[in-house]
Amino acid sequence: MEISNRLKAIPPYVFAELDKKRAVVAARGVDVINLGIGDPDQATPAHVVKAMKDALDNPLNHRYPPFGGTKEYKEAAAAWCNRRFGIEINPENEITSLIGSKEGIHNIIAAFVDPGDISLIPDPAYPVYKTSTILAGGTPHTMPLLAKNGFRADLSTIPEDVARKAKIMFLNYPNNPTAGVCDLAYLEEAVAFARKYDILFVHDLAYSEMVYDGYVAHSVFEVKGAKDVAIELHSLSKAHNMTGWRIGFAIGNAYAIKGLAQLKSNIDTDVFRAVQAAAIAAFNGPTDDIERCNALYKERRDVAVAGFRKLGWTVDPIKATFYMWLPVPSGMSSAEFSTLMLEEAGIVVPPGTAYGACGEGYFRLSLCTSKERLQEAFERMEKHSIRFDRNTSKV
Repeated sequence: MEISNRLKAIPPYVFAELDKKRAVVAARGVDVINLGIGDPDQATPAHVVKAMKDALDNPLNHRYPPFGGTKEYKEAAAAWCNRRFGIEINPENEITSLIGSKEGIHNIIAAFVDPGDISLIPDPAYPVYKTSTILAGGTPHTMPLLAKNGFRADLSTIPEDVARKAKIMFLNYPNNPTAGVCDLAYLEEAVAFARKYDILFVHDLAYSEMVYDGYVAHSVFEVKGAKDVAIELHSLSKAHNMTGWRIGFAIGNAYAIKGLAQLKSNIDTDVFRAVQAAAIAAFNGPTDDIERCNALYKERRDVAVAGFRKLGWTVDPIKATFYMWLPVPSGMSSAEFSTLMLEEAGIVVPPGTAYGACGEGYFRLSLCTSKERLQEAFERMEKHSIRFDRNTSKV
């Protein structure tokens, strides 16, 4: 038997490959410190877990859920958005449930991209934007995220002929992997661009609540007229420590939401009702756990900033997400540095090229591990002379 050509066209998923490499090193008896995947290490809030337990006792929740989410789930999600961002989302036709935002990314592409259509995607970026475009038969056109632009895509550099052929555009702020952020003016620019070229603008807002030092993340629907051209993907994975629960939602343009929901109704049977009940508790419950976790990530961020500075890196504190995007030492590729970290120091960090060609020269570090393990990682780097100036230092 033989796999399809579409599957041959995409690379293996980066985190699956990293885990294989980690396992090989761990099998040698190395205590590997995994600073790779963005999977919160804190427990799901107790009130969310309790809501799930209570919902499990209700036989109604053991049956198929309604397509697009239960009425209660959609109302709670829409109400949260309206409170949080000061917007107006109609739960009747401007929202649909997702089995996590990763699924939403794939399916919105499948719903709107035909073979030959162009998808505008950031580079570096979450790999699913590109791979799902390829699986749909579309053509990815990358928008470089450069440090000089604050890791914001410069929409003015997109060629006119490409813009006119584009069907869909993805932006993601706060950003994975760069931790870049944007203001409302930038989202206004993106909405205007999408309107000019009749493009569906998908704003991936998975990290909206993971913010520090006074920064506040924005919904695209704070921009007047955004519903004409945009949808926005939300997830409970990061802010509520619910990565394994697989639940999120999409909001925005009613036509786009209808198309996404129609495709999903043909390929999945939605989110388990009890998980939706737990998510409702997350929307309506206290925010103490979000604030506690943000304080924890901020503390870890500050440990990492100090550790990298001691080893010769010039690094500024991130304002959002739990990622740090850092240059590799001069004279090394991203892949070489990632291999050096794992083989010499037993530390997993993804190479920047795992997120696109423009990631060359960088690596990503996740703050989803304890302060003590982070400190140990820097001690190992120092022990093995892994410094930013390693090619010029006499250490």
